[in-house]
Amino acid sequence: MRPYVVAHVAVSVEGATDGFAPDLAQFYGLAATWSEDVTLVGADTILAQEPALAATPGPGPAPGGPLLAVVDSQARVQQWAALRDAGHWSGVLALYAASTPPRPAGADVTELVTGDDRVDLSATLSTLADRGARVVRVDSGGTLIGALLHRGLLDELSLLVHPVLAGAAGTRHWHGAAPPPEGPLEPAGAQPLDGGLVWLRYRTPGATPPR
Repeated sequence: MRPYVVAHVAVSVEGATDGFAPDLAQFYGLAATWSEDVTLVGADTILAQEPALAATPGPGPAPGGPLLAVVDSQARVQQWAALRDAGHWSGVLALYAASTPPRPAGADVTELVTGDDRVDLSATLSTLADRGARVVRVDSGGTLIGALLHRGLLDELSLLVHPVLAGAAGTRHWHGAAPPPEGPLEPAGAQPLDGGLVWLRYRTPGATPPR
């Protein structure tokens, strides 16, 4: 068994995740829809935020908030204390593989080690389920979403489509650099929002949302 896994992504009309200014207030307002137990992110997403995290002291862990789990096979993330104190999550979990390099001395973070060369996403999700997680929301770049798709580990895809074409500035897409796997999706919702935004939701065949 594993949790229900949903990827929630802000995109341009052509599916780019960069090259435009997303409506973050609307994006995170909608993210509350799932009341996730775990927020799953990739190391690159966290590394882009580390300078700001280090420079801005946070209020501390959020009691009752989701757990932040970071896929970090190369042990590149450094600001674990700042992440824990950011005020968004109840705690942090470093997801490592057996071949992950030695961690920096003094790194204070709970670890979960799965896989040999890379984090085993399937085993990670199973362990999170064993620890009580029912819903995992992916808040990360396309590489992680693509990996989950190709492994059959994604239950729902949520796209907040912005009324813009990113054009040449859109260098990254929600599914990563590789094409997503072929296959049907089941419509789960289409809602126009203020500012020309459209919220599209799809589920993979057989996916059952938690009650």
